[in-house]
Amino acid sequence: MENNLSIAEIKARIGAEIFTEAEWEAWQADSRKGVQQLIQRRKRLLEKRQAKLEAFEARLTYERQLHQAGYSLIAGVDEVGRGPIAGPVVAAAVILPMDLSAKEWIEINDSKTLSFAQREQYAQFIQSEALAYQIVEVSNKQIDQLNILNATKLAMQQALAELTPKPDYALIDAVTVPNLTIPQQAIIKGDQRSLSIAAASIIAKVHRDHWMMQLAERYPEFQFEQNMGYGTAAHIEALHHYGVTPYHRQSFAPVPSIQKRYTENKHNYTN
Repeated sequence: MENNLSIAEIKARIGAEIFTEAEWEAWQADSRKGVQQLIQRRKRLLEKRQAKLEAFEARLTYERQLHQAGYSLIAGVDEVGRGPIAGPVVAAAVILPMDLSAKEWIEINDSKTLSFAQREQYAQFIQSEALAYQIVEVSNKQIDQLNILNATKLAMQQALAELTPKPDYALIDAVTVPNLTIPQQAIIKGDQRSLSIAAASIIAKVHRDHWMMQLAERYPEFQFEQNMGYGTAAHIEALHHYGVTPYHRQSFAPVPSIQKRYTENKHNYTN
């Protein structure tokens, strides 16, 4: 097939993906260096797409095996906020539809791999498309009473209990939740290995981030909208300078020592 198109025209055709198989074969035989660069770029793009698709299919392995075993309402469960020194721990449980289009769901992945804007966008999509979802907060005071692991399990347990329709199986990120009436499976790095858990991780993260951003309006000195309650250097410095808020975790260092210091000096926040 004769190549009458310029390199710019071929680039536009490849970019828009409007070419025939015969044209593609002809371009591969084209001796022009610019055309061959376009061919190699296209091949790399296809390889990336294939790898992304295979990763998406892998994230559905657990769900598909459970569907084949007869389970139809599979809940993915994850939490966010175990590490911060301020704010709640938040758990989410999500039941996704059984038939998920790769085109629509391929970008749903562990929330930690996504940008703030992506999480915001995907959280809205998940919540609109899910068969059911629930988000539960367990406060910093409950964390201090129960310890962070038990507080996490409580949040997950409540999120599952409040789902409607009720799930018949739970896939949970790393944790085994007590007192469930349905079978469960704890998956290490579940937010990377299960699409349902990844979806839960996204909506939990977005919910907690919004919670911390609202708290930042009340306590602007701590810049919670930036650190989300994690113990950054600037956050610790603010604690030493301004004292401890009612939303800091008394069971997390260095909060107790700073609390003691400011209690003695009567410089604590009172509301």
